[in-house]
Amino acid sequence: MSARVLLLTLGGTIGSSRPAGGAPDAGIVPTSGAALLARELEPWLAGVTLVPHELRLAPSPSLLLDDVLAVARAVRAAAEDATDGGFAGVVVSQGTDTLEETAFVLDVLGAARDLPVVVTGAMRDREAPGTDGPANLVAAVDVAASPAARGHGVLVAFADAVHAGRHVRKESSTHTSAFTSAPWGPVGHVHERVPHLPLVAQPVPRLAAADALLAAPPGGWPAVALVGTGLGDDLRLLPHLAALGYAGVVVEGMGGGHVAAVAMEHVRGALAHGPVAVCSRAGVGPTLRRTYGYPGGEIDLLGAGALWGGLLTGAKARLLLALCLRAGLSGDALRTAFEALAAA
Repeated sequence: MSARVLLLTLGGTIGSSRPAGGAPDAGIVPTSGAALLARELEPWLAGVTLVPHELRLAPSPSLLLDDVLAVARAVRAAAEDATDGGFAGVVVSQGTDTLEETAFVLDVLGAARDLPVVVTGAMRDREAPGTDGPANLVAAVDVAASPAARGHGVLVAFADAVHAGRHVRKESSTHTSAFTSAPWGPVGHVHERVPHLPLVAQPVPRLAAADALLAAPPGGWPAVALVGTGLGDDLRLLPHLAALGYAGVVVEGMGGGHVAAVAMEHVRGALAHGPVAVCSRAGVGPTLRRTYGYPGGEIDLLGAGALWGGLLTGAKARLLLALCLRAGLSGDALRTAFEALAAA
């Protein structure tokens, strides 16, 4: 019996082309959904039955947290589906702009507890010379169908590398090998259609409120602002974000998670209205906790009540804070949940 793999599609470059009859310089848009992508892969998938299910056909900057939760619900349903022996795994395809965020949220929600879940996409559209979409999809299916992928948490398969969903980051806007997992590197690779996963990626601790979030109706997400900072920035906008409807803020600090000394009064002003998390803009390495004692350093920020961003990028910290707030967490419960997941 062939292995059954569920293909969940959200759109993105992997299904994009120029609209028929459009101007040559009009640009590409998502045009091809799950059924077409699955049909085109059939010649390369002997021994695997790909079951397509289109959730959205959108560019990934326009995806919502509700879309990611819809993916998590579909994965849960697949894990409970015993038809024809059940599913061996799930592949999720979407645009690469927010692929790392989808993979992270799915991991936080524990989507891969019962089935391998592999996220992929493409850097070149369907009509581009050397389009990478089919190869990435085939590799993702190979990983999802492999028993070796179980227990690794959500994975990302891209350019024959396999990354842990919680660590993966898009580091190039154009290269086909756009994703890395610095400083750890990939957990495996696909060689000659065989997944090799020698490095066990321990799943992130699951958010305790995951089941409640998955059962909640769409909408109702608290707005969380992501604010960068740099040389000479006093962050004077922070205390005004609450009036715009923001329930929380993530500050991408300099270096190990630092702001200018003159910004501290505005950080404290924002903390009077809601949670403020601080992470590093550096991209590699953690937000520090106890190294720098000057005003605006991480000791000062954490002492003022900011949440520690741990290993998270600003984009991932923003989503984690939104999940925690949507779950109704506040005070010490919010800090405990957020910082435990930030450290994983």
